[in-house]
Amino acid sequence: MILSMTGFGRGIAASADRKITVEIKSLNSKQLDLFMRVPSSFRELEIEARSEIAPLLERGKVELTAGVENTGPTASATLNLPAIEAYRAQIEQMADRLGIDRPADWYATLLRLPDTLQTKVEEMRDDDRRAFLDAVKAAAEALTDFRITEGRKLHAFFCEKIANIGELLKEVEPFEKERVGKIRQRLEEQLESLRGIDYDKGRLEQELIFYIEKLDVSEEKLRLRSHLDYFLDTLGAADSPRPAAGQGKKLGFIAQEMGREINTLGSKSNNADMQKIVVRMKDELEQIKEQVLNVL
Repeated sequence: MILSMTGFGRGIAASADRKITVEIKSLNSKQLDLFMRVPSSFRELEIEARSEIAPLLERGKVELTAGVENTGPTASATLNLPAIEAYRAQIEQMADRLGIDRPADWYATLLRLPDTLQTKVEEMRDDDRRAFLDAVKAAAEALTDFRITEGRKLHAFFCEKIANIGELLKEVEPFEKERVGKIRQRLEEQLESLRGIDYDKGRLEQELIFYIEKLDVSEEKLRLRSHLDYFLDTLGAADSPRPAAGQGKKLGFIAQEMGREINTLGSKSNNADMQKIVVRMKDELEQIKEQVLNVL
């Protein structure tokens, strides 16, 4: 089974007086692009957290956000009384100079002004460190579970599209046999119109066989069928207990090879009905290529 690069996970852990919440969001990317937004008191743990989760994430544009909530009895914020006194004095001075009324609610007015509250920055303890890393790991595991769920959806989508291309490939066969006869008949009719011109019928027969062989699509059909089977083998079983990571690039390469065979099939078709089938194949393949970008 495959994994999706798209996902979201949340992890929560607690220390003696702090609750730490970590959220990880992942989108598709060619390599691992990890951006972390954590409180300043936990910045020193960024490198350790990155090395902890990088092997689990592998690829993707990943954003990690951490929040800390104080749960202990000690207040983390205090009033900045000198700043509040200075603000009140300036407001009263402004009111006197401009002849306007003083505020009716001093508390609401003053507490909205900058720096009236001071947040006490507490040092990180060992239990805070463990709680932070536990929350990061829990978020990464939740993200992996999300990726597995999305991977199952992608698996079903790919199987449907591969089956559609396989059915379209079967539709080519009747037109292929009919096409050779029509080409041969058209060439013979054109030669009949050139009466009075002497030509070597044996050589003509050889050239005719050579021309028809150039339009033969048996090899392209065989290779395309092989690519379809290889794509499904790479996907693996939908209910596999161990999802296969790192299959996205491989599936992308197989899709490219499928596109080459479909394009050659179209260039050799020389038949309007076959070309319509080829266009439908290309449509199915383009949908596969779009979603392959989301595969880990």
